[in-house]
Amino acid sequence: MRAILLAAGCGTRLRPLTNNIPKCLVPINGRPLLEIWLERLAEAGIGPVLINTHYLAEQVEAFIESSPYRSHVTLVHEHELLGTAGTLIANVDFLQGEDGLLIHADNYCLADFSAFMQAHRQRPSDCVMTMMTFRTDTPSSCGIVELDERGVVVGFHEKVAAPPGNLANGAVYILSKNFLNRLAAESRNAVDFSTEILQQCVGLIFTYETKGVFFDIGTPEAYAKANR
Repeated sequence: MRAILLAAGCGTRLRPLTNNIPKCLVPINGRPLLEIWLERLAEAGIGPVLINTHYLAEQVEAFIESSPYRSHVTLVHEHELLGTAGTLIANVDFLQGEDGLLIHADNYCLADFSAFMQAHRQRPSDCVMTMMTFRTDTPSSCGIVELDERGVVVGFHEKVAAPPGNLANGAVYILSKNFLNRLAAESRNAVDFSTEILQQCVGLIFTYETKGVFFDIGTPEAYAKANR
């Protein structure tokens, strides 16, 4: 299974750490975040991987060129950011008409990707994708999902004061080939995956809850926690 790894963001919430290093290369216990992602995906047999670049792109290019994953990775530079949906739509052909992963690389994730893919294969027949979820200690700062008895999303609660629970969207998805085939035709002008596409799929999103380590490292506090 192929994957698109979204890694072009500027990491503004992590400044000044990201003043001189792209967010996808910040170190977690001495290892670049992007290296951890590529290692985890390769261990699960996922690939090749497409990575979009923008902010300090030359550092990402140099990292990939010197990494053992260089033959496994396609880099696509965005002179202007296309947005999470825009990048997916622009590069949907990379997934070759099959199910594929869409991953936000600004998370520190040690999930079992083999189990995630197995859950996707066993999803209800009407579901067009499978979303990775995780339990958070700060639900008001996350996108909380509400599920039915089948584990299918029936509601989103994005950064609200008192969400109904602490099960959060991990922004890691396996998208079915049927969904991807319709995407460009039905949403060709979409920019943001969460607000413009995901919201339209309520009732059609299966979920897999990871028990592995999962942190959104977008803030200095979360980044410090990941390093601990």
